[in-house]
Amino acid sequence: MTPLHYLHGQPEASADLRTFNRDFIVQELLPFLPTGEGEHHMLHIRKEGLNTADVARMLSSFAGVHPKEVTFAGQKDRHAITEQWFGVRIPGKSMPDWQSLNSEQLTVLSSARHGKKLRTGALAGNRFTLTLRAVSDMDALVRRIELIKATGVPNYFGEQRFGHDGKNLAFGRLMLSGRKKVKDRNKRSIYLSAVRSHLFNQLVSERLRQHELKTLEGDCVMLAGSKSYFVANPWDEELMGRLSQKDIQLSAPMWGRGQALSEAEALAFEQSVCDQYPEDLAGLEQAGLNQERRPLLLMPQQLSYEIEDDVIVIKFALPAGSFATSVLRELVNYQDVKEREYQARKAAASEEAHD
Repeated sequence: MTPLHYLHGQPEASADLRTFNRDFIVQELLPFLPTGEGEHHMLHIRKEGLNTADVARMLSSFAGVHPKEVTFAGQKDRHAITEQWFGVRIPGKSMPDWQSLNSEQLTVLSSARHGKKLRTGALAGNRFTLTLRAVSDMDALVRRIELIKATGVPNYFGEQRFGHDGKNLAFGRLMLSGRKKVKDRNKRSIYLSAVRSHLFNQLVSERLRQHELKTLEGDCVMLAGSKSYFVANPWDEELMGRLSQKDIQLSAPMWGRGQALSEAEALAFEQSVCDQYPEDLAGLEQAGLNQERRPLLLMPQQLSYEIEDDVIVIKFALPAGSFATSVLRELVNYQDVKEREYQARKAAASEEAHD
């Protein structure tokens, strides 16, 4: 995949990420509290060494319900400690003894009834506690943290969106071109998102490479913390002030059918990048997706850190749909130990198969 542009240049420091599962802690933040009534059982679960699908299958089996009755707001990795919400629809039955599910890998932190289904994406955001080990240049890393506090990072979709070795993107392109049939709705969604996310990343990367953070006439800007947008044409003193105060944000397109949402110079730039991917554009439009916008930059909230020798623990919160690895990428040249172990196992298996 094409290397993405850095906002502040490639980081000077290097470090190891996910030496242990406890080095990557994620806590989901819900925008609501369970009401205490209804046929949906809301479960707040801490897990380690299990992915989201593993837990969903366990809950379905334990409750004796169809897998479709188990829902969750977001996917979480197995190589981490994550606190995640699940919804289980059990109409007309008493509350099961969810605590009996507790094990070394899973703890039910709380359970309560709720009147509505927990839907995909129904999150306010996520809180992260990340431990970086073997940091090569702590002073450089701290300088970068302070810089990111002020300016943010490119709002790239993280590597996990594209799958190991970019397979989700490859499968998505095969699917959209009709060369691969995918019946599973969840897989179709994953592959479609990979293609759309890749296009967004290329737009952001090229915007930063060509224009840095300069405004363009006709920019489609978004209200901070909202999906609302409007066109800045022209950029006047008031709008420039709102941009510097982070009341509004620059954005890039999430491609789909319909009229482009930017104008003038911004539209010409976006079209020049998108024209390099005609098959992706056509496939996304034919899939029925509509034009949307996503902020160009990501501002980590409550960003703090603690240092001990060559280890740093970094804490921050991100809105839903944002990636901690995109923050880390701008902070430090990190080596994902779990990914390195996966690639080593893959290489060993390949050698064994050819012996």
